[in-house]
Amino acid sequence: MPEFKVRKIAVVTEEIMHDGGPVAETPRRRGAAMALVSNPFAGTYAEELQSAMDDLTALGLALTDKLIGALGGDISTIDGYGKGAIVGTAGEIEHGALWHVPGGYAMRERLGATKAIVPSAMKVGAFGASLDVPLGHANAAYVRSHFDAITVTAPDGPRPDEILFVLAMSCGGRVHSRMGGLEVWQIKGEDGLR
Repeated sequence: MPEFKVRKIAVVTEEIMHDGGPVAETPRRRGAAMALVSNPFAGTYAEELQSAMDDLTALGLALTDKLIGALGGDISTIDGYGKGAIVGTAGEIEHGALWHVPGGYAMRERLGATKAIVPSAMKVGAFGASLDVPLGHANAAYVRSHFDAITVTAPDGPRPDEILFVLAMSCGGRVHSRMGGLEVWQIKGEDGLR
């Protein structure tokens, strides 16, 4: 059973009042919860990785709970999400893919009946690398107002033998969204797309 020892957890939040236009009646909030963990697969090649996802389940739930709390604790206001990972240079991109199930399913479990796929970004990166974690609407992937990203970094990681696992959430769409397409009020909630 691999061990992903947590070295550090960080939570960041933002309130976006405007983006060059008029001040929004309700600021858009978005945030990210991150954990720098040891990579038990660093420096080696392991044919079988999937079972290690189970070892990350508790971390996914813990980061989800921290992020929901940081965004005010009311899950009814959270309508966007995304996830990501930066693998240190002694690892491989597939080690970041370990986060798909424990990260994505943790958010889906805590947020309730979400239907849309959880957008994701992964890369191998050096110390202090940043990642643009994509955000999308939690129930309808075609809602253009929620296409966005939050940039994250851990200034002291990931070390070569670490992984930075990230979960991100948002409350509301971009403050000056005006690109048309499917609007929030038009969501049918049937297939995760519309």
